[in-house]
Formats: sequence, structure tokens, C-alpha cells
Amino acid sequence: MLPITETITIADDELEWSFARAGGPGGQNVNKVASKAVLRWRSATTTAAIPAPAIARMKTTFPSRFTTEGDVVIQSQKYRDQERNKEDCLLKLTEMVRVSLVEPTVRKKTKVSRGAKKRRVADKRRNSDKKQSRRASGGDD
Repeated sequence: MLPITETITIADDELEWSFARAGGPGGQNVNKVASKAVLRWRSATTTAAIPAPAIARMKTTFPSRFTTEGDVVIQSQKYRDQERNKEDCLLKLTEMVRVSLVEPTVRKKTKVSRGAKKRRVADKRRNSDKKQSRRASGGDD
């Protein structure tokens, strides 16, 4: 079980792992060991553990992580060993789900107050008067 929050967990049988050879650091060992971890969450869109609005938000927030079938694919080749890359994939998945669980707050439309409008116009008038006083008052050239 992968705990996301106190109430939400993802079952291990919903997660599918595959491994491949990774690029990056590792020296000669990189050609022999499959240290890149690829996590596929098959029932991402059909799971009952996560609410449907959260899954919809996850699709809009992370569209590149979803396949056309609706699976979530996460990969990691950050570390030199497979186990740490697995942990990194699980961490990425939990962060994705946690971010999508937060409902965005609706913006309330507000008006500029009458006092703020008066202050803005008064400042403009003051600026205009200041610049008018700098002009040379005299004949036209």
C-alpha cells in the first residue's frame, strides 16, 4: 500500500514496475545493471481511492504523465541503484496526487473602491500640476 494521506492509499496491485538501463552516472556498471525505474499506474482513472475531480485536476496539471489509455507513467533514473529510483518514482506519484487533491480557491471579483479612484485621480492631477509648473511660461517660439 502506498499511503498518500491518512485516508487515501493506492494498492500495490494497481502499480506495475519495469526496469531498464539508465543513462547518466554509473561508470562501467551502467551497461550491466537495469537501474532506471518505470512506474505505471494502470487504474489511475478507475480507482475508487481518489475522487474523480482530483483525477481530472491531475490530468490537467500533469498531462504529459498520462497515456492515451489513462495510465500514469512515471520514470526515474536519478540514482545509481534501482531501489532508490523506485522510491523516487513513488515519491513523485504521491506528490502528484497530493497536489491534485487540493481544490483551487475560486477568485472573487472585486471593485476598486471610490476612495482609491479619487486618490489615483488626485495623484495624476498633482503630477500634472508639477509638470505644468516646470514649463517655461512665456511667448511661443
